[in-house]
Amino acid sequence: MFTRDYFKDKRVTVMGLGLNEGGVGTVRFLADMGVREIIVTDLKTALELAPSVQALKGVKGIRYALGGHVERDFVETDLVVKNPGLPWTNPFIKIALEHDVPVTMDSGIFFDLCEAPIIGVTGTKGKTTTSSLIAHLLETAGKKVVRVGISRVSVLGELAKVSPESVVVFELSSWRLSALAALHKSPMLSVVTNIYPDHQNYYGSMEAYVEDKKQIFRFQQASDMLVLNADNAWTQAMGGEAPGSVVWYSKTAVAASDGFSMQGDRIVEARGVHQEEIANLSGTRLIGAHHRENALAAVAAVRSFGIEGASIQAGLVSFEGVPHRLELVGEKRGIRFYNDSAATIPEAVIAALESFRQPVYLIVGGTDKELDFGRLACVILERAKGVVFLKGTGTDKLLAEIHNRLMESGAGTWKFEVVESMGKAVELASRSAEAGDIVLLSPGAASFGLFKNEFDRGDQFRNLVADLPV
Repeated sequence: MFTRDYFKDKRVTVMGLGLNEGGVGTVRFLADMGVREIIVTDLKTALELAPSVQALKGVKGIRYALGGHVERDFVETDLVVKNPGLPWTNPFIKIALEHDVPVTMDSGIFFDLCEAPIIGVTGTKGKTTTSSLIAHLLETAGKKVVRVGISRVSVLGELAKVSPESVVVFELSSWRLSALAALHKSPMLSVVTNIYPDHQNYYGSMEAYVEDKKQIFRFQQASDMLVLNADNAWTQAMGGEAPGSVVWYSKTAVAASDGFSMQGDRIVEARGVHQEEIANLSGTRLIGAHHRENALAAVAAVRSFGIEGASIQAGLVSFEGVPHRLELVGEKRGIRFYNDSAATIPEAVIAALESFRQPVYLIVGGTDKELDFGRLACVILERAKGVVFLKGTGTDKLLAEIHNRLMESGAGTWKFEVVESMGKAVELASRSAEAGDIVLLSPGAASFGLFKNEFDRGDQFRNLVADLPV
């Protein structure tokens, strides 16, 4: 659909400027491509979007329509580039499509213009760690890697770094994957880490959510490859739909004669009756069963590029992890503080709690995404030494589930604190914890309400821990 000449002298509407770099990068890209007029529209006002507006100062051809959307900006235009977080059911997107105006996202443009092979990584949890680890392992082996979608850097801003000799590692949310359906394109190598209930406030059903996830392999060729988690029911079911070859990985065993599994700390590759130890996770920073799964997925992906075990081992040992994902941010008075702010679903909190043998003081809660907190309530009661809750609709649901479990067991009352700031949460948790304990921020819910986003939530935690007395 898109070529580099497509954009010249066009009028393009950018829907959703936002405060992260994505919208700003999209506008800059369009200006560089020779777009005649860029209509930037957002529900937020110019004052609310001041950092992004300031970042675009000097870029020619922009017309701002902030503080609300206007129908003509979606009709009298050649193309709409929407923010990934905006649903396709948005009435203004529907208006554009009804008037035969094409609608896409940054990921759609990137896939059409990218000259290099793409490794795509999706899943409910583990996307960022797996993507980052794949990129790191390839770089350790001497490959030229372009990381896309992994951090808060603009997707289209990375396109200029791509050459036919490079390898693109693209972390793809379900939202960004939805743009690939119209293009009939999927990455040549795709990884699905797992599927759990998430974003049900956006999708309304698991089926719709999973359907977008499937776009990562839907249009693969017979020569392409799909790496799947054999331990997850949803990804197991995907194996039969893959157009290309499937490589399985499992923490315990592989689902077929070929695949990757954990044997103790060892990552083992099976090919028929032959088994080979590829790497060992002892001595790495990848703690917890969920990070073992991420390592398996990453190793399975890079082995398809012919990367040898010695290089993989060196990369695993030198991998420093990813911010906001079980990130050790400090140790004060013998208490270790972990930032797991990227844990935005209950299953991620459970995985984090199960990663520690030490007593854990948990900071949890936030805004609900229409998820089930029942199992998390049980695990908190079993494993947490103490809990501080961040105020929000998700917290209300979690507390109700905990109350129900206590009533069912006859355990009686349970002391807890609900706070409205990270400062208060860190103060209470650090005051209660003792040497040898863990203080873990793992919210299991969205950040909106108390924080700008999950990164702001984690950054606040990290900064507050740094300010604690030694």
